[in-house]
Amino acid sequence: MTAAVRRSTYDKRPVIDAGPAGEVTVGVEACRATLSALGARVLAVEAYPGVRPADLHRLLSADLVIDVAEAYRTPAALDALVGDELTDDPLFGRLTTRSVEDFFDPGRLAVLRERVDAETGTVALHGTGASLVTAHDALVYADLTRWEIQQRQRAGEIGNLAADNAGERPALLYKRGFFLDWRVADRLKASLLDQVDLFLDTTSRCPKLATGEAVRRGLDAAVRRPFRVVPYFDPAPWGGSWMQEVCDLEPADDSYGWCFDCVPEENSVLLAFGDQTIELPALDLVLHRPTELLGARVRDRFGDEFPIRFDFLDTMGGGNLSLQVHPLTEHIREEFGWAYTQDESYYLLDAEPDARVYLGLREGVDAEEMLTALESAQQGGPSFAAEQFVNVLPAGKHDHFLIPAGTVHCAGAGAMVLEISATPFVFTFKLWDWDRMGLDGRPRPINIERGRRSIRWDRTTSYVERHLVNAVTPLEGGPGWVAERTGLHDAEPLETHRHWFATAVPHETDGSVNVLNLVEGREVTVEGDFQPFVVHYAETFIVPAAVGRYSIRPSGPSEGERCATIKAFVRR
Repeated sequence: MTAAVRRSTYDKRPVIDAGPAGEVTVGVEACRATLSALGARVLAVEAYPGVRPADLHRLLSADLVIDVAEAYRTPAALDALVGDELTDDPLFGRLTTRSVEDFFDPGRLAVLRERVDAETGTVALHGTGASLVTAHDALVYADLTRWEIQQRQRAGEIGNLAADNAGERPALLYKRGFFLDWRVADRLKASLLDQVDLFLDTTSRCPKLATGEAVRRGLDAAVRRPFRVVPYFDPAPWGGSWMQEVCDLEPADDSYGWCFDCVPEENSVLLAFGDQTIELPALDLVLHRPTELLGARVRDRFGDEFPIRFDFLDTMGGGNLSLQVHPLTEHIREEFGWAYTQDESYYLLDAEPDARVYLGLREGVDAEEMLTALESAQQGGPSFAAEQFVNVLPAGKHDHFLIPAGTVHCAGAGAMVLEISATPFVFTFKLWDWDRMGLDGRPRPINIERGRRSIRWDRTTSYVERHLVNAVTPLEGGPGWVAERTGLHDAEPLETHRHWFATAVPHETDGSVNVLNLVEGREVTVEGDFQPFVVHYAETFIVPAAVGRYSIRPSGPSEGERCATIKAFVRR
């Protein structure tokens, strides 16, 4: 299988068929006319944080148009209110328990309501919290993907909700969004999804509208069949060359290191109505139909959170990832307010001949000696001699390295990693970054003290070799296929199964959402009680729990060839 074949098949803009043509309104003038035709005396345009007010204002033709931001607390007053949750740490805060209502100043809100009550003509309220200001006759939800929010933050276009901080370091803007803005907005969105009259896609400069009925119909259909989210790619200090070739990416000044191929909290979905699409956060699926998507027992355990993450880490022709560790469950719960931690694994999609993975500690490592060496290196002393303290293991294609929380690890240069993990992905404690700067020219934050609390010092060579490297157990098989358990570690909530097959292989969701990637083969078709779904090499796809039974078979150019998938699900 050549790189040229792979390059031509990876779909960077997968769509979900949601309905017939003619259900999407496109462009400023057409959207403006559609909103005006609602005939609402009071129109509320609820907006996800990051939607530009000017993009909404140009669509509204009411007698009185109000940006509800004028009723927010001052930035200083808001900071005083949420300071304990945000903390002064450059990376981490504590997940907020607040709501959008807390962003409003009671006095200013009362004045705004008086203006609305006094207006005898039509009123349009827009912004985050617009639906909360007063009774309204129609509700529009202006949605925005998290990836686009990050692009606007990096460009200095926007700051955080009710904060005067546009142009601040993107990492700080992201942190505040993750721990504060997006939490309150998602809670409000979840309560409104069934009430929305029109959804407004504000991801691009060209606005698009679809009825709430059409969007909900599309979301309902999506959770009963396989689908893919829209992947996104990002440069990184360690960036390699594999994704640019295999995924057919445009050349960039900095090499691509990341691909979020299935992180629904961050990714989007494209709902297709004929040849027009609406782009919405994939999280809308989780919030709208959590039980059908996740499964009842998974939802009971994780709430309305998608618990499985698949992403790519590309160091082929690049450098090492940062040496790091993830917090233990009690640590992440106590300090950050998150219920579960980031247990993960590295599955090698590809590897150069000398590729390697750093995993666990060498026998006899002295904890204080290692921590002292890390701190000295961080303060400008000798570089940290990672090989003196950490196991360095050869890594080849289809190897699977298990990384339960507390295990020191990183992928070395020359590896194309499919990272499979539980979802809380910001909670990574970097211990050492190989004397390099981030892409912004600044040192990336190091968390040795937090690492001290998290490192499992008993995860040494013997433990790693017995439990964490290619822990493959045969499961079952049939004509032309075999199944293997490749992990994850017993301490982790996720399970992974690999299937090798030259004919159709049966699957069952068994009450849990399934996430799969085609790790070998050019093309397969997923079949069940839905339209056949075609998947290409390296593409990640989601099978909702509601699907139940399904099968996967080689198709197209892979007919007669041996293919393989890796599947993750929440174990019973």
